[in-house]
Amino acid sequence: MVERKNRDRFLVVVEEGGSRTEHTVTLDEDYYARLTDGKFSKEELIERSFKFLLAREPKESILRSFNLKVIRRYFPEYEETIRSTR
Repeated sequence: MVERKNRDRFLVVVEEGGSRTEHTVTLDEDYYARLTDGKFSKEELIERSFKFLLAREPKESILRSFNLKVIRRYFPEYEETIRSTR
């Protein structure tokens, strides 16, 4: 679940395996535009980003608070993968 808290801050709740984690994610306007060309919402970008992360690591390994652009630091293929789903 992705819940918008303000213009560029979101709460993400991941529930699986009988437990849940909460994550605060920030998303800069320019980074959002660069990845999506406005073809889908910020919430959908964050949801797709978490699906990407969860395919690679357990929810407990995902940072509890981060800016979305740090994903590329850990997974260099992130931006290309997200762009290919536009």
